[in-house]
Amino acid sequence: MKHPQEPRKPRMTTLPIPGRTLQGNPLGDPEERDALVYLPPSYNGKRRFPVIYLLSGFASTGRSFMNYSFGRPTVVEMAEGLIRDKKMEESIIVMPDCMTRYGGSQYVDSAGTGNYESYITEEIVPCVDAALCTLPERPHRAIAGKSSGGFGALRLAMLRPDLFGAAASHSGDMAFDLCYRPNFAAAARILEKHNGSLTEFFARYETTLKPPSGEFPLLDMLAMSSAYSPDPFRLPPENIRLPFNPLTCETDKGVWNQWLSFDPVEMVEKEEFREALRSLSLLFVDCGTMDEYSLQFGLRILCRKLSLYGIDHRHEEFPDSHGSTSYRYLVSLPALAAAIAG
Repeated sequence: MKHPQEPRKPRMTTLPIPGRTLQGNPLGDPEERDALVYLPPSYNGKRRFPVIYLLSGFASTGRSFMNYSFGRPTVVEMAEGLIRDKKMEESIIVMPDCMTRYGGSQYVDSAGTGNYESYITEEIVPCVDAALCTLPERPHRAIAGKSSGGFGALRLAMLRPDLFGAAASHSGDMAFDLCYRPNFAAAARILEKHNGSLTEFFARYETTLKPPSGEFPLLDMLAMSSAYSPDPFRLPPENIRLPFNPLTCETDKGVWNQWLSFDPVEMVEKEEFREALRSLSLLFVDCGTMDEYSLQFGLRILCRKLSLYGIDHRHEEFPDSHGSTSYRYLVSLPALAAAIAG
């Protein structure tokens, strides 16, 4: 009796990245790291392929795209299946490691965490093009991600139109007034439990075998502050400026304005960033209608502005919350691959 042929396992490799751009980072995080790479079925070292860069969400890294979940394919298994079924153009997929001791970098250059924007744009992209058979031009390069990764993808598409020709943001951080500000009070309460000391809080969080229940909001605030409002004159984890007064929870307008300069909803008000988005062959954005961080509302604000400024985009919403929505890559990956096909 013949058994049906098992699906081909995705072909994976790792690419060591020297990490020169991360040398001397203030958190003492590793400099040399591996980027996880998916190679399409026809990859043979001769034919060249377009490249999709996937950025993971907060508290995740490139290997998170390989996380096993019972009854559900990994992201690379999704890509392999789509390509096998002729629903997606063959593409290389690169999944970098931008993890920090705080849980993530937001893919920005920061005196608080390190130069992760430069790490991607000035180091990973050139390393990939040098080591693999890529189509090493901007029209054949896309960037995508979910949550913090979606924020990073959208922001890098605006900042580096010379590198990326298409972009996708799944539930990306935006409209900071809606997605971050509501967490100020929760973070302030946790900080008060630790006598107002970030050092005391982080020492416990980092060393305990099981992170304290309910204290994630302060870790998240620490990481975001490190990305958006670092204080380079202090030692970690005090090397940040919180966007609120820990005693009264009143917003610190000066620090908050620093945060807002990173907000995609605010960035799109600048003509240089609008031109970058107009130049994309595809701008795909989506969000669940029950997102716990109100990102669906931020996305609607962004899309209203995109339409106002004549920026072509594909906006989708779906009935789900923020977590466990990797299945949305079944939609974005084929679209991105088609947009950057060689």
